Parts: sequence; C-alpha cells; structure tokens
Amino acid sequence: GQWIEGGQGEDFVVYGKDSIIVRIEVTMSEVGSTEVGTAEDKLRFTLESGTIQDVTLMAGAIDAYMVHGMVIENDSTLNTDKPYVIYDSLYIAQGATLTLAPGTRLLFHDDAGIAVHGTIHAIGSADAPVCFRGDRMDHMFSYLLYDNTPDRWQGIHIFEGSHDNRFLYCDIHSGSYGIVCDSTTTEELTLTMENSILHNVGGDGLRLENCRAVVANTQISNTRGECVYIFGGHTTFTHCTIAQFYPFSSDRGNALYIANTVDGVSRTIEQAHFLNCVITGYADDVIMGSIEEGQDYTCPYLFHHCFLNTVASDDTVRFYHVQYDTEDGPLWKEKNFRTFDTYNFIYDFTPDSLSSIRSLADTIIARNYPLDLKGRARWTDEGPDAGCYEYEPEEEAEEAKAVRKR
Repeated sequence: GQWIEGGQGEDFVVYGKDSIIVRIEVTMSEVGSTEVGTAEDKLRFTLESGTIQDVTLMAGAIDAYMVHGMVIENDSTLNTDKPYVIYDSLYIAQGATLTLAPGTRLLFHDDAGIAVHGTIHAIGSADAPVCFRGDRMDHMFSYLLYDNTPDRWQGIHIFEGSHDNRFLYCDIHSGSYGIVCDSTTTEELTLTMENSILHNVGGDGLRLENCRAVVANTQISNTRGECVYIFGGHTTFTHCTIAQFYPFSSDRGNALYIANTVDGVSRTIEQAHFLNCVITGYADDVIMGSIEEGQDYTCPYLFHHCFLNTVASDDTVRFYHVQYDTEDGPLWKEKNFRTFDTYNFIYDFTPDSLSSIRSLADTIIARNYPLDLKGRARWTDEGPDAGCYEYEPEEEAEEAKAVRKR
C-alpha cells in the first residue's frame, strides 16, 4: 500500500482486474443550525491517455453533543438545541428521572441503548416529537437510508422496579428491539405510551412482562419479533395500529402474542383490553398466545370494535363488534393502507378509502382521543376509524404535508 499526502498522487499502474482502495477522511465545519450540513468534492483520475474521470464525493453532518457512557444519577433534562450522539449507552439510575422535552433527539451508535432503572419522561409534542434512532445519517444503497433499516442500535430496556415511565409523541425506530419492560408490579403504572410510533426493529417491538401499561393512539409495526408481547399483567390498548409487515425476513413474529403461561411459568393476566384497534399483518393469523383458563379463572381479554387478522371467534363477548381482515373483504392485509413502499421501506398506515377499518371505532371510546396520531379530527366523515390514523383524502393529505414543510 501507499499513503498519499497533499491530496494528489501520480504514476500509479493499475493492471486489468486490479483496483485501488481510496480511504478519505472529512472534517466538517459546524453547521450552526439543527439542519444537516453537506460537503461535496470530487476524486479526479487523469488516465495515461489524457482522459479525465471524476467520482463525486458527498458527506453530511449535523452539530451534535457527543456523549460516551452517559449516566443519569439525579433528575435531569437534556438540551434540545442539538441532538445527542450516544456511545456506550445511556443509564438512568434508580431514583433518578430523565426528562426529554419536545424536540429532543437521541442518536445511538452501534450497540448503544437506554437502560432505565429509574424513570424516563419522554414528552414530545405533535410538532416536535422526541426521537430515538441510530446515528447513521447516510445511505446503505443509493435509494435506501440506513435509518430505514433495523438493528442500528439496541433499544429501551425498562428494568424491574422502574415505574411511571412516559412516552408521549415519540418516534422510536430502527433498533434491535423497541421497548422491553421487565416484570415489575401491576399496582403501579409502569408505562404510558401515547401518540407515538414504534417501528422497524429487529426484535420485539413492545414487550410487557407482568406490568401495568396504557398504550393509546400509537403505531407499533414491522418487527422481526412480536410487535406486541404480553405475558401477564394489566394492559389497555386504545386506538392503536399494530401492523406486522416486517419486510426483511419471512421468519417474523406475530402482531400480538399474549400469554399467561410460558415454559411452565404462570403469570396472571388481570386485564388485556384492545379498544378501537387495528391488528393485522402478512400472515393469515397474526394474533397468537398461550392462555390457560380454569374453573376459577377466566382470562379477561377483550377486543372491542377492532379490525383483526385472526381466525373468527364465536365468543362475541370477548370479540365484540369485530371486523375480521379476510380475503373476502373489500381489501386485504397491506391493501388496507395508503402507502406500502417495500423498495425504500416507507409505510403509511392511514386507512385506504375502501378499507373496513373506516368508521369501525366505538364513538364513546373515541371521544377520549378526538385527534388521531397525525392530529386529524376523528369526526370528519361518517364516524371515527379504528387504529391510530383517521382516513384522509389524498388531496387533503398532500395539502397538510405542504403546510408542515412550510
């Protein structure tokens, strides 16, 4: 090998089927804003014949706080002026609360994640969500961002004893898993998650083990493991879209797995309610589990005004006013939704105009969440839709997108 200084080298002989490896380091200037700054240059080859060939080089960067091994031992709030690039994970100690205000952005390096022994309050807003993602800003291929692929970072692990964790208006994507809640107690609220997106992860999306959780107006989608895993506990899901269309492997988990017995271990399900939800996916049945009932125990699970891709049940008490996602319906599986770009891996789970998801929701329950995840009113047509998104005509969607860009 040969090291070149000064940016110019001469008199290289490159034989047929041979190659040159060029390694280039770039030091970017501070951008001075929250936007991505870019730099462009060219690598120029002058051949022996006099022919000149150029290779365009581009680099992007953002101003960020670079953090190694962040430990939160006291109640703290992070800044929002620049994102945090986190190496070696973020640890929240027992007794400490980390508050993430609207617009906070956490970018995790490979194998970094969040370990919550204390409490996390990630409180975003509709216009400025709290973002959890990997730190790769570049493209895997010319058409595909690394950010649209899973396993870019670890995920969020809530350990035993932690409670009162809140995720409101959060965007959590591209991890090895989403949020894992260890067995805690059902006497205290372990997790509240509302108006959020948990998408495109290489393991389970939301894993709840014997804890109390409230999830509403939230999208949980495209996971290599289960989108939602419930083992015991007390859980309520309202106006959620749980969609298992993981594109990177056919060996994907279920949209919903619910159990009170796993590998001989039993944990009581005190409640597992799904109200005005959409639960579907590629498989013919995406709701699975291991539930044991007996003379003294009847599992209190309920699907109320839901759109479900599962085998139709004769139990009209626990499957009340349910519309099944079947091949006989007007639309089936991914056809129920607006955008399925499996080339760039871009998805929009807004219901299609012909979908049976529309106007399916119970109106009394819907009053608790009068706006969908995009901020659209649920009473703009015949009635509120199931799931976290309300139908929006294409032309109105484009107008709203243009307004957001301005």
